[in-house]
Amino acid sequence: MDRRHLTLRLPLPRPREVLGTTLALGVAGLPVARAWGLQWGAREDELDATLPGDDLTPGADLVATRAIGVAARPQDVWPWLVQIGQGRGGFYSYDALENLVGCDIRSADRVEPAWQDLAVGDVVRLHPAKGLDVAVVDPGRALVLCGPDAPAGAAPPPYGFSWAFVLRPDPRGGTRVVVRERYVYTSAASRLVAEPSCLLSTVMTRGMLRGLRARVLAGAEGSTG
Repeated sequence: MDRRHLTLRLPLPRPREVLGTTLALGVAGLPVARAWGLQWGAREDELDATLPGDDLTPGADLVATRAIGVAARPQDVWPWLVQIGQGRGGFYSYDALENLVGCDIRSADRVEPAWQDLAVGDVVRLHPAKGLDVAVVDPGRALVLCGPDAPAGAAPPPYGFSWAFVLRPDPRGGTRVVVRERYVYTSAASRLVAEPSCLLSTVMTRGMLRGLRARVLAGAEGSTG
């Protein structure tokens, strides 16, 4: 028997069918990707934990908890954390991306004594024209920032916001750096602003946590070298 007659030829899918299938799979995967971004690196106990600053935004409509482990003591991580901010130590993330929108960020590669003093009521800037109020300073444990109140007579911001950085001793050794964002919607349109902001934050926070860890470890190696 001629084997050529047994060959099964399947019709090639049309470009429109490929596009439709790709889009369908992409849409179906969005909830999974969103959940991954909101919980990147965090353990179950960290997701469930009540953290400093949670009380500043009760009834939050959107919460992101992300974390990373650092092979260092909390007191060795703190000097790097407390100096974050525009015009200070930066955010240890993607400076080039932040500077595309005029943030003027230059992330530090060393601990600066001049940036170690931070008090409740101070402002940590994200951009020369935008900052967050310092709500909690617990050296070696927690730094919490929150969105400032709108000036009298001004329209409210699209959402209330708190941003907590918590250092927790890891039973397995080292420190867990847990970052939590909480968004409280102030209008029906708040979600349209908060969701993209939180999506961008997934990228920047991952970069920040990795950049923080790298600097802490490099500093530790330098001090023992």
